[in-house]
Amino acid sequence: MKQHFFDSSVDMLCIANYEGYFVEVNPAFMNLLGFSREELVSKKINDFVFDHDKDSTQEIREGIHKNEKLINFQNRYVSKLGEIVWLSWSAVPVDTEKLVYAIARDITDEMNLKNERILELTKLKSVNEDLIRLNYTTSHDLRAPINNLISLFDVLDYSVIKDEDTMQILRYMEVSAKGVKESLESYLNLIESASKGLHSFTEVFFDNILVKTRSTLSAIIKSSQSQIDFDFSNCESAYFDNAYMESIFLNLMTNSIKYTIPGSPPKMEIRTEIRDGKKTLLFKDYGQGFDMEKNGDKIFELNQRFNDTQEGKGVGLYLIQNQINSLGGAISVESEPNKGATFSVAFPA
Repeated sequence: MKQHFFDSSVDMLCIANYEGYFVEVNPAFMNLLGFSREELVSKKINDFVFDHDKDSTQEIREGIHKNEKLINFQNRYVSKLGEIVWLSWSAVPVDTEKLVYAIARDITDEMNLKNERILELTKLKSVNEDLIRLNYTTSHDLRAPINNLISLFDVLDYSVIKDEDTMQILRYMEVSAKGVKESLESYLNLIESASKGLHSFTEVFFDNILVKTRSTLSAIIKSSQSQIDFDFSNCESAYFDNAYMESIFLNLMTNSIKYTIPGSPPKMEIRTEIRDGKKTLLFKDYGQGFDMEKNGDKIFELNQRFNDTQEGKGVGLYLIQNQINSLGGAISVESEPNKGATFSVAFPA
C-alpha cells in the first residue's frame, strides 16, 4: 500500500540519507528531472542542484540532520536536458534511521511568472524615475522664463496705455503668467513628494480652487462667454492633495470650454454632495459629450481623443484619473452624444 502511494503520487517524493544521497525517488520525481532512478541515487544530491543554490541547500540539509523540520524551502534543480526546475520542499528527518523523508512541489511556472513581474516592475520603476526627472527638469527650467516675463509686467508703465482693451489683455497676461509660476512651484513640490512616496493631504476648499481656476482661465472664460454655476453648500471641502484638486478643476473646465456644442456658449454646473458616505464632486457640462457604448471604456486611457476638431493630446482625463486613484479616490462619467457629460469624483473617506 505504501509503495503504491509512493509510486502514484503526482508530487515528487523521495528519501535521502544523512550522507547526502537519494535512497529512493518516485516516478514523478524521475519524470520531472528526466533522470533514471539509478542516475539519481548514484550521485550526491547537490550534484543535481543549480550552482547558485548549492550552498543554501547544503546549509538546510545540515539543519535537517540536527532534527529540524523543513517547510517550504525553495531551490532550483537542473534537469537532464539542462532546464532549471524550481521546487518547494517539505521534509521530516527520522534520526533513528538516519533518513530524511521529503516531498517537493514543482513551482517553476509560479517562479517564472513572479520573476517576469519583478522584471516588469523594475522596468516601470526605471520609466517612472525617468519621467520624474523629466518633469522636474521641465518645471525647473520653465521657472526662469516665467520669472522674466513677470518681471516685465512689474516694470511696465500702464499709465501710458490708453486703450482699455489692450490694458485688459495685459492684465490677463500678467495674471496668467503668475498663475503658471504658482503652478510650477506646486508641481515641483508635488514631484518631490511623489519621488518620496508622499502626498500632502490637506483640507481643500472647493470654492478656493474654483476661484483660482477661474482666474487662471479668465481670458478664455470671457472670450467664450462661459457660464459657470456652482453650489458647494452640501460639502465645502475634502481632504485631498491641493495640486491634484487644481488639476481636476483645470482639466474639466478646460475640456468643457473646448468641447462645447458649436454655436452655444459653454455652460458648467459644479456641485458637491455626500454619496455612500463619501464626499463627491459632480461636474456637469452641456457640451458634445461621449458615445459611452462606443468609447466608454477608453475615456480615461492615455492618448485617447474623440474629437479631431480641437487641439489636444488625450492626456488630461488620463492624468486626473491617475491622480485621483493614487490617493484612494475614484472618478466616473455619465454621458450621451451632444447632451454633455457628468463627471463624479468620489474622494477617499
